[in-house]
Formats: sequence, C-alpha cells, structure tokens
Amino acid sequence: MAWGRRTLRTRREPTFRLSPNPVLDLRLSARDRAGAPMNDHSGSRRIEHARARHDTPSQDANRKSRGTSTQSPSPPARGRKRGAGGGNGRRRGIVARIFYWGFVFVLWAVIAAIGMVAWVGAHLPAIQSLEVPRRPPSIHIVGLDGHVLATRGDTAGEAIPLKELPQYLPSAVVAIEDRRFYEHHGVDPFGIARAAFANLAHRGVAQGGSTITQQLAKNLFLTQDRTLTRKVQELVLALWLERKLTKTQILELYLNRVYFGAGAYGVESAAQRYFGKSVRQVSLAEAAMLAGLVKSPSRLAPSRNPDGAARRAQAVLTAMVDTGAVNAQRAMAAIAQPAQALKRDNAGSVNYVADWIMDVLDDLIGRIEQDVVVETSIDPTLQAIAEKVLVDELTQKGLKLGVTQGAIVAMSPDGAVRAMVGGRNYAESQFNRAVAAKRQPGSAFKPFVYLTAIERGLTPETIREDAPISLKGWKPENYTHEYFGPVSLTRALALSLNTVSVRLTLEFGPTAVIRTAHRLGIASKLEPNPSIALGTSEVSLIELVSAFVPFANGGEAVVARVVERVRTLDGKNLFQNQHPSLGRVIEPRYVTMMNSMMQETLLTGTAKRAALAGWPAAGKTGTSQDFRDAWFVGYTARLVTGVWLGNDDNSPTRKMSGSGLPVDIWSRVMKTAHQGVAVAALPGLGGTNFGLFARPPSEILAPAPGTPSAPPQRGMDNWLLDRLFGRR
Repeated sequence: MAWGRRTLRTRREPTFRLSPNPVLDLRLSARDRAGAPMNDHSGSRRIEHARARHDTPSQDANRKSRGTSTQSPSPPARGRKRGAGGGNGRRRGIVARIFYWGFVFVLWAVIAAIGMVAWVGAHLPAIQSLEVPRRPPSIHIVGLDGHVLATRGDTAGEAIPLKELPQYLPSAVVAIEDRRFYEHHGVDPFGIARAAFANLAHRGVAQGGSTITQQLAKNLFLTQDRTLTRKVQELVLALWLERKLTKTQILELYLNRVYFGAGAYGVESAAQRYFGKSVRQVSLAEAAMLAGLVKSPSRLAPSRNPDGAARRAQAVLTAMVDTGAVNAQRAMAAIAQPAQALKRDNAGSVNYVADWIMDVLDDLIGRIEQDVVVETSIDPTLQAIAEKVLVDELTQKGLKLGVTQGAIVAMSPDGAVRAMVGGRNYAESQFNRAVAAKRQPGSAFKPFVYLTAIERGLTPETIREDAPISLKGWKPENYTHEYFGPVSLTRALALSLNTVSVRLTLEFGPTAVIRTAHRLGIASKLEPNPSIALGTSEVSLIELVSAFVPFANGGEAVVARVVERVRTLDGKNLFQNQHPSLGRVIEPRYVTMMNSMMQETLLTGTAKRAALAGWPAAGKTGTSQDFRDAWFVGYTARLVTGVWLGNDDNSPTRKMSGSGLPVDIWSRVMKTAHQGVAVAALPGLGGTNFGLFARPPSEILAPAPGTPSAPPQRGMDNWLLDRLFGRR
C-alpha cells in the first residue's frame, strides 16, 4: 500500500483543462513512456510551464491550493531576452519581405517586357520580308541656263556615299547623337540609363536614349507617333537593322535621309539649302551646324534661328573634342568663325512654277521611281525680274489702290512659259493665282468679240454706233460715261467702248464669241449671254495669255508648256516635248487686222503708258465690275505677257483699272526682257515683211472658207492692201 500511495502521489496524468486553443507540446516525454525512470520530471515541468502561460487566475489559485508550483523566470529577465532577440528578428523579416516582393516585381516586369516585345513582334511584318525601302526620288527643276530652280520630292538631296563626305561630318553626327554607335548593337542600355537619370534630374525630357540605328528604323519604317508600341517596334527593328546592315551602311542611310529643316532631307540637300554648296565641300563649322540640326530641325534651322543653330554647333564641336574626333585647337577655330547660312528671298516665286510642274509631271512620265531632272522653259533672269517688279509695285502703290495680290505670266510665241509669278509672296501663300485663280477678265476679253466680227466680214474701219443701249433693264455704260457716236472698230477697241462691244456680240451672237474664245485657247466655261461682251465669265491668267499668243505668232494655237525635257541623272530621256502644233486658228489676214487694232491700244488708247520704245507692241486692258480685277495682256513678236491685280477675297479695289498699275508692271517687265533682243514687227504689220506668215500674199488675200465674199469682203481686202503696201 505504501508503494501504491507513493505512486498515486507522484504520478501525474496529462490534463487538458487549459484556456481555449492552447498551444501545448503533447508529445510523449521519456517520463511518460513505459519503463522510464520514476524520477524524470521533465514532462511534468513542460506541462506546468504550459499551465503557467495559459491558466486563468482561478486555475492558478486551484493549483496553489493543491501545492502545485507556478514559479517562472522573472518578467524583467524574460522581457530583456525577448526584446534583444525579437527586434532583430522583426528587422530581418522586413528586409526579407522587401527582397521577396522586389524580386517578384522585377520578375513580373521582365515577363511583361518579354510579352510586350513578343506581341509587337507578332504584329510586325515578318522580319525576313522587311526590306530597307528605296530612297524616295528627288526632282531637280532647272531653268534655261541649267541652274537648279527648285527641288521637290520627299528626299530632296542626292544620296552621297559615306566615303565622299568630309570625315568630320559623320564624326560630328556620331559625337552629338550616339557616341557609342560603333559599340552597341542597335540599342544602347547605357545611353538609355544616362538619359533616364538626366530626365529625372531635370524633371523633364532633357536627353533622348535613341541610337542612330533606332532613329533610322523610325524614319524608314515607322510613324512619328510617341507611343509605347511604336517605341518597342523601334527597338525590334533597330536590332534587325544591325543584323542586316553594316555600321557604315546604317550611318550612310541615316545621313542621306534624316530631316535637316527648311524642307531639306539628307545632308546634300541641307548643304545646298543652307550654304549653297555640295556637302562634299562643307567646312568643319558648317558640318557641326548640320549635325546639330538633327535634334530639332524646325526650331534650329539657321534660316530662321541663326543664333540657336550657332549655339548648337558649339555643343557639337565640344562633343567632337570629347570623343577625339577633332582637337581643341581646330574646334576653337571653328567656334570663332561659325557657319553662316545663305539669306534667301522670302517670296520664292519660282516655287509657284515648281508646284505647277509637280501637278503635271505624273501625266508626262508616270510614276517617278528614281531621281530625275526636269528641264524647263523658265528664264531665271526674267523670273527674278517679274517677281521683283510685282513686289516693288504692290509695296509702293498697293495700299493706296486697295490691292494686295497679283500675278504675272510671260510666254514666248510658241507657248513656252518664260516666267510665272503666282502671288506676292510664296512663303505667305502657296495659292497660284496665275493658274488656279479664275476671275472676270473685263475688257481684256474684247479681242475675241472683235475677232468674231472681223471673221464675219467687218474690218477695222467698219463703223458702229457708240451710244447708250438697254437690254431688258441692263444698261451697259462706257468706263468714262462718255459716248462718241459713230466710231470705227479700231477706235472702239482702243478706247474699250463697252456699248460697241455689246452691239457686236448681239449682232453675231454670244455663242459665236464663245466659240472664238475657246478656239484660241480659253478653256473655262463661258456663259452665252450678252454680258460676255464685257468679260463677265471667269478665266485664269494662264489661259488668257495663251489665247493672246496666236495674235503674236501669226495665228497658230498653242498649249502653254513649261516642261521641255525630263531625264534621269545619267542622261536617259524620259520625256521630250516635241512642241506639237495645234494648227492655225486665225487666218493671217485677220491676224493683221487684230494686231493693227490692238496696236492702237498702246499708241492712242487705254494702254498709252505701255508703249515700248522701238518695239511694235499690242494688247488690251481690262477692268472687271466694281474694280475688283485689273488686267493687261500685251505682246510683241517675241513675248506675250499678262498681268492681273486684285484681292483674294474678291473685294473691290480703290478704282484701280487695267490702264494703271497693270500697265506699269507690264512695261517694266517687258522693257527688261527686250534689252539686247533684235526688234521684230508684229505679224502682218511689217510692210512687205510678213513675219511669221507661211503663205504668200495671194493666199493671204483669199477669202477664208465659209466667210462672206460680198462687198464687206472686198472692203476688207482693200483695207488689207492699204495696210500691207502703205496705201493709207
């Protein structure tokens, strides 16, 4: 029994009377196993320790009443131990979590980047099917003297091989745009990182990370959109270009295609545009300025921002010194004498001609797939004179007369355009008023009325009444509101009497007048009403001048032309103008009569101020309703020139007529154009010299088919004989 009591007193069974969800070590200890020593109290100590942690105060009191010890290490000691070890543990846990989530973020970022590249690559054409696009062709437009007047095309400059460029030019571009160009493989991670840090420091876009190869990829294959997709495409294509091309080929392509501002694409075009020379001859200072333009060509173009271009060139030279492309001494010398861009006239009227040529070039040679040279009929000297005269006259008198715009066309008697000015200033307005604008010609249309009458049997001496006339409420009046009674057709045309013109139109019919105008070269639609006599239907200056040409060449119709030949750079002909004749549209005798009448316009009529000393000339003035348009078209045997003045909004001028400023402009242009040119008589007015006539007098005097041969015809023949042989 003693042994049994001892056993009952010392052996303790596990108890589960603990607080909810206790954390206990319920594994069997050595003391709890069968055959274990009876004095091993480790298991009971673990249980008591657990009780001490989780029992409520009542449970602790019960244990005390049973004599169970609840002693544990003192709280201060326990607290110091946990504080020292637990704080370090928490810090280690925070660092571990940061490392973990940072790793997760980087991993997902890499996965996203790979996915983006894969997606962009899937939406690009197959790399093996991509080819570097052919360089867009350049169109070089040259004048009669062979000098380039203008260039057109997406890439205006000639493609120059890298080996033909001054060595410092490509070095300048590499130094300022992509110093590691020869080290990276299309994408420069160091450059991207450097640009990112610089942009963060400046809180904006201070640098770009694109390599030359990336810029080339963008120029060749992509748009200028600033999107993430486009940027990834640029990266992919840059890597492809580096595999397909050598560094030399990439740099050469880049230099011949990059935009340099002021409409210049490629280094050759830029050198010609800014310095008036081939890129092969540019100096170090000029090369630095060209290289500096690539960053912001529109803003830094020396033609509009010379100071900004010079400062950028200094930055390029400094970069060249840093990269060892030039030594400091040469760089300082270039900085001391910066490049100077050529100053060009802002008007640039020859661009009106260039635009007109581009409109018709496709019809002449079809699709342009290579560089071509367009040889034109333009006389650069006459073009410059016409432009200067128009600008000068409008500057001096335009404000007073209430006129802001004008146009000039000068044409040889075979239809070749020698000069064309489509407006006051091409830089301000590219609208070609010589070709595209249609305005009322006023009395400048009257020669077609009088030719219709002459071809139907009247003569320059035929008399018609100049008196008021009324047609269903319409009462056309003369410009001066004077009436001269019976007058000859010659005097009526010279003085531009409206009532006589209307009477002739009514006599032979508006439709007959329209047929005459169309036959001579007017292409616009004309309304068949009596007011056509006063030029109320709209026409363009180019077609009106073309329709006057038959009077200057003896009666042959022409089509205005400006392109004489189109060839490749190596001389292969793509188009040759054969000057095809449209045939005779006026019989020589009628040409003689019309020239006699229109010559009086310059001698005694509305264009007396237009007389050219020593040169027989003829023409007709015109003023439209409410003084909205003023015209003068005059000619010699060598040149036909027309002038139009008015306002783009069709507002009235301050009573400017064709006999005023248009005549002054015409006279200045024609006097200069005829200097040093042999004098020639107008067709039919040179005594026995028949000028451009191709037939003898017997044929000239024969009646034209379909014309009356009664007394009016005989009167006409007598008048012609008097004029031809001086019997007056």
